[in-house]
Amino acid sequence: MTNKQWFIPFAVVAAAGAALGLWYARRAGVSVRVVELRRQTIEEFVDEQAVTRLPDTFAVTMPFSGRVDREPIDRFREGSRVKQGEPVARLVEEELGLAVRRARAAVERFDAALAENADVRVERTAVEQAAKIVEAMAEAVQATAARIEASRANLEYAEAHLARTRELHRTGARTRDELDLALAQHAEAVAAYRQDQLTYAAMVALEGATNFLPAMIRQYIDRRLDTAAAVLRKQRDEAQAALDAVLLEQRRGSMHSPIDGVVLRRSVSHERLMPAGETLLEIGTLEDLQVEADLLSIEVVEVKVGDPVAIYGPAVGEPAARGRVARIEPAAFTKLSALGVEQQRVTVVIDIEPADRARLLEERRMAVGYRVRVRITTADRDDVLVAPRSGLFRGADGRWRVFAVRDGRAREQVVELGLGNDREVEIVAGLAPGERIVDLPDATLADGVRVTAARESD
Repeated sequence: MTNKQWFIPFAVVAAAGAALGLWYARRAGVSVRVVELRRQTIEEFVDEQAVTRLPDTFAVTMPFSGRVDREPIDRFREGSRVKQGEPVARLVEEELGLAVRRARAAVERFDAALAENADVRVERTAVEQAAKIVEAMAEAVQATAARIEASRANLEYAEAHLARTRELHRTGARTRDELDLALAQHAEAVAAYRQDQLTYAAMVALEGATNFLPAMIRQYIDRRLDTAAAVLRKQRDEAQAALDAVLLEQRRGSMHSPIDGVVLRRSVSHERLMPAGETLLEIGTLEDLQVEADLLSIEVVEVKVGDPVAIYGPAVGEPAARGRVARIEPAAFTKLSALGVEQQRVTVVIDIEPADRARLLEERRMAVGYRVRVRITTADRDDVLVAPRSGLFRGADGRWRVFAVRDGRAREQVVELGLGNDREVEIVAGLAPGERIVDLPDATLADGVRVTAARESD
């Protein structure tokens, strides 16, 4: 026989068996677990893994490249308590001190140069001497002028004497020798007068040059006190800036704790050369411990700041700690699930109630990075009809249904739901308090099938 020929009688037998089973079930009754519905409180919540965190951690970092001293950083370990302002790390002092001494010496060198430039006692003495020279030159010029007048008078006398002598020589009253002597005296008078004129002109020129000498010395003093001093002051300012920089580095070379807290992480434990920006210690305040959870973006839309949170899990112990949603990050991020599925998640930060946080720190010794679970209550209602979610199923029309147990038979009942969580749902319409429904209905259960309660659940 062909496969098709075998399949037809097999299907007929199977259908007959199913019909026989259904008939038997209707006659004998199917054993089911039933739940009696009651009015109670229901919460709608989001449950997710979370991790403890601190709102702020402070990194003690290298302010600049240098060698870290073993003291005091070797005194601190992970978990060590530190006080605000307490020295926690330091660079080797000798290296910083050498740079400070070099920069301070440069400033002192320019201070000395400024003091030397400001000392113009020699130049002021030169001004006084130049003034005296000017006075002497004025007197010399006056003396030379008087000498010219004398030479002119002598020349005029020589000219008159020569004229008389010539006249007398023609008349025979003077000899040739007397005439020659008069000529010689006239020539000497002319030469003396011209010499005195040249001397006077030279003295006048020299006086003019000498008159500029005090002004030149004063200009030199002014230049030293103004221009040269300005250059020196600028250079001194640059040297002071360099000194201030190394003094700042010296102060920054001693690093202090910014807060009262505990050392979370230490990156170096012995003297070594470290680059600028390298983290030495990470410090935080455990008393500010929070919880951080990454919720699915489709769930976080129901969460709002202030929602109550139950924090539980093995790390928390009993009872669960209480908290509230403190912040919802404004941007989602992509995260791979354990099955490799990309999910859009949003970080939610939760504040722990102070009393519960103190218990977790003291009794559970909880710290940063501990794995916990959180249950964020997004809505709740009191005195509503509640059914187990495991009793629900969807009908062919997509509406929610249950099997209500009435008169010993399972009756398919359409229900309208309200709030719900992964365990329970609110029944808004379709059922009444005290009614019983089938929990975890079997796929073969059908409307009208006789049922017997094998076990009734609360």
